[in-house]
Amino acid sequence: MKKQIDWNALGFHYTETDFIIRADYKDGQWSKPIATTEKYIPLHVAATALNYGQEAFEGVKAIRGVDNKIRIFRMQDHALRMQSSAKAIAMPEVPVELFCECIELALQKNIEYVPPHDTLASLYFRPLLLGTSPRLGVGPGDEYTFIIYASPIGNYFKGGFQPTTFIINRHVDRAATLGVGAYKVGGNYAAGFRATQETHRQGYGCLFTDALTHQYIDECEAANFLGIKGNLYLTPDSHSILPSVTNRSLMQLAQEMGLEVKRTPILVTELATLDEAAACGTATIIAPIGTIIDPDHNLTYSFAKHTVCEQLYHDLLAIQHGEKEDKHGWCTIV
Repeated sequence: MKKQIDWNALGFHYTETDFIIRADYKDGQWSKPIATTEKYIPLHVAATALNYGQEAFEGVKAIRGVDNKIRIFRMQDHALRMQSSAKAIAMPEVPVELFCECIELALQKNIEYVPPHDTLASLYFRPLLLGTSPRLGVGPGDEYTFIIYASPIGNYFKGGFQPTTFIINRHVDRAATLGVGAYKVGGNYAAGFRATQETHRQGYGCLFTDALTHQYIDECEAANFLGIKGNLYLTPDSHSILPSVTNRSLMQLAQEMGLEVKRTPILVTELATLDEAAACGTATIIAPIGTIIDPDHNLTYSFAKHTVCEQLYHDLLAIQHGEKEDKHGWCTIV
């Protein structure tokens, strides 16, 4: 039963909803999904998720539009990315049809938690794939559980489209060059915690560099980096960067604005040539960056304007809220 929620006070924090959705993989096949109010799962102490990191997740949004219809944004693309993550760490792929069925069931069972349109908040789904079979020897398991839980989240920009400050970290590697940085697995995030905790204590975000040379921009914490340079939309090309569904959407919109989109390795020193800089991801869409500090070289890069980023932000937001034509079929309308 939905509690009283102050929709305008929501941030990116967990808020309890009524149901989770669950499907289990055993004997080579997936069970039918069920809805349950039980938020805790029994897990063997020798489960491969706990012992060997067999765990992957996703993040999907459902948004109430200006027409009061609910739109799920790029659900199939998130399903395909979870399949890629599962394959990377030897887990069975969740079929796209099952993934989408579970998302829609999670929405149906928690529909009272979809925030009103005028709050710019959304209902966030966290699909989670876990290795659950006990195994002592190092190797993948043979039983898995797929779960989706939901939480309403607030508009990231409480005070408007405000720039943030990042500090470059070359002393902690988020992911190995040919490791699993391009996959949405929990270990990628935990590996960066000791760096992000330190930068957060200083009041900054953490900008990671590549693990091989520490000369190239990698990730903005859990988000992709993008830069605007004249008529160019630049974003790093790297095997250790998560292929952001949001970034792909923004690149498409940027092309339609007349920008040239280029995936390319971006040297830290190239920051001095950029007109705009930002982080992008599901939770933020775009978070503009006003300043990047390089403490190792006593340098500061500043970005005074974010005209193109702001236009891209509003264009994508308008599609998600049904205010602009969804000509690419990104939204599933419920």
